[in-house]
Amino acid sequence: MARKHRIPRNTLNDHSHEWAQKRREYLTQQTGADLLHTGHYSIDPSVLPGNIENFIGVVQMPVGIAGPMLVHGEHAQGYFHVPLATTEGTLVASYSRGMRLLNECGGVHTTVVEQFMQRSPAFIFSNAREARDFGQWIDEHFLEIKQQAETTTRIGKLEHIMQWSVSKTRYLRFNYTTGDAAGQNMVGKATLVACEWIVKEYPGECEYLLSGNMDTDKKHSHLNMLHSRGKRVIAEVVLKKDIVQKIMKVDTKMLARATVLANTGAMMAGAAYNGPHSANGIASLFIATGQDEANVVESHAGLLSHELLDNGDFYLSVTLPSLIVATYGGGTGLPTQKECLEILDCYGTGKANKLAEIVAATVLAGDISLACAVIGGHWVSSHDKFGRNRD
Repeated sequence: MARKHRIPRNTLNDHSHEWAQKRREYLTQQTGADLLHTGHYSIDPSVLPGNIENFIGVVQMPVGIAGPMLVHGEHAQGYFHVPLATTEGTLVASYSRGMRLLNECGGVHTTVVEQFMQRSPAFIFSNAREARDFGQWIDEHFLEIKQQAETTTRIGKLEHIMQWSVSKTRYLRFNYTTGDAAGQNMVGKATLVACEWIVKEYPGECEYLLSGNMDTDKKHSHLNMLHSRGKRVIAEVVLKKDIVQKIMKVDTKMLARATVLANTGAMMAGAAYNGPHSANGIASLFIATGQDEANVVESHAGLLSHELLDNGDFYLSVTLPSLIVATYGGGTGLPTQKECLEILDCYGTGKANKLAEIVAATVLAGDISLACAVIGGHWVSSHDKFGRNRD
């Protein structure tokens, strides 16, 4: 590659104002793009190693506050102001409207049911029988495998190993708890050490690939709907008939009928989520709080459940079986993301379950608001009024 087309880098101190400026100047020369706004930021580049390479500046995303929202969780308790980073008009207003309804109905109850993070190596043998026998050996030596894996981490714990045979391959799925970290890199390192020990100690011949793709990293899968990846968290509420009518101008019987239709449509489409739009709230919260944005793919999948009660009230819940959030590590410590986590009192250790409960409650608020907007006939009019870019 010609030197004039080589991105400027400094192998000794690349995360600095000086080298960010050099790269912006290089890009202006190469493309003609004016990077005036990208180059204005308040953070110190020295905090960015481990988060970004070839740093040039910051893309500024508007952040709005929805709420407050009343949550009755095991970890999140009280009223929360929820930061949402988005460029979609009406989104913050819609979530705030849903939160108001939930508050007037007594608040949202949230529960973290279980939590795991996976790495899924594939072990290859000469034939299916050898692969089957290897699986039995793994079961018999689980405690030794666990001990080896946990030498690489202070907080990661190997809880169990799932197994499947396909042809002459044995797929393993190592399931860990990872504390307040999302843990993908943590479990990758731990599983590598465990696999090396397995190859050394197993009496037969085998080879392996560290990821056989059954961990479904950054991909939606039905496996995660049944066997949780990240946190399985549930948010639920009983919506009072009269309050729904007053705030949303919607009858709960009509809401129940529309939800059945929506469930059928989602089933026909093969959608990963049968509710209105879980990804909107999750993505906006993820960006604001420094989560790995690619994890929205896994985290948005779930099940919206409902029941029209005898008195006309409406039970509604959202189950997110693979919500991947962290309050420590990754992008959570960057200055603006840390501030958004501090708004929620969710920065640092011991806060990941609390954040998960807030995310699930936020999804529920957004779903009920959009569903009622569609039924009530003010979905399009709201976007016309608030969602236009008027530049």
